Parts: sequence; structure tokens; C-alpha cells
Amino acid sequence: MRHAASIRIYLAGPLFTQAEWQWNQRLKEELESRGVSVLLPQERAEPMLAGKENFDPTILFKENLAGIGKAKAVVAIFDGADVDSGTAWECGYAYKLGRPVIGVRTDIRAGGDDPKAAINLMLSLCCYRTLMIPGECRADAEWVASRIVDALKEALGRKGHRSGGRK
Repeated sequence: MRHAASIRIYLAGPLFTQAEWQWNQRLKEELESRGVSVLLPQERAEPMLAGKENFDPTILFKENLAGIGKAKAVVAIFDGADVDSGTAWECGYAYKLGRPVIGVRTDIRAGGDDPKAAINLMLSLCCYRTLMIPGECRADAEWVASRIVDALKEALGRKGHRSGGRK
């Protein structure tokens, strides 16, 4: 198993359903088993949503901004008929900071105006790479994590990751 030592990422994605929470957590575990340090926003939100802390969206916003700032890259889950608006915003913010964005789409539905990426054109063009999983033969979290690590190594190993490289 290849490791991606000292890569810290911010894992952006929707977290409105149990399936989304579980997928995000499983993907985090698989990435961490490959040496990637993962900042997962749902971990900070969980005590608020469980009623253990007062819900404070300002705290979540500020901590998410700080997490993106500390990360070397953003991995974003692009599933859904339309990409989650918060995830899209986080991608734009990461792009502005110069962080490479790796998009991951496991959804078989087309959801945008970029036919190559099945997502919104602006979002797809801010990505260093968009991994389209439905067309692949296997799509479990272990397999997806290995593709993400490969894309991260490539993105972080290249200068000028904002231009070119989109596949």
C-alpha cells in the first residue's frame, strides 16, 4: 500500500443524510490508512447537531475556513443531482487560496453544464482533477481513496496546478 505522508486535506461534501455522513467517515478512514491527514467538518458539527453544544453556525463557518487554510488540498464530494452549495463554495474558496481541488463524483446522474465532468462548469474548472467513479469497475471507499491519493500526489507535485491537469 502506497502512503501519502504528510498530506493534509480538507474533505468537503454534503452531510445531510446518514449515508453522506457514513461515506465521508469511511472515506476519511481509508485516506488516513494511506497516510493522509483528513480534516472532516462533520466532526466539529456533530456535537452541535447532537445537542451537546449550542448550534453556532459562525463557529462552524470560521473553523471550516481555518481547516481549508491549513490543508494542502481539498477533496470534494460532488454527488447529488446538483453539487451541494456549501461544498461548491468551499471549492471556490480553496481555489482562491491556491489549494488544488480534487472532485469526486460517484453519482450516475448528470448534474451540470460541463459534459466531461457532469457538474457545473465553474466548479469543474476550479478542480485540478475530477474523478468520475461511476464509469469505473469498482467504487468502494478503499478503491476511491487510492485514486484520490494518486491525484493528490500528482496535484501537489506539480507547479501551477491551477492550469491544465484537468481530467
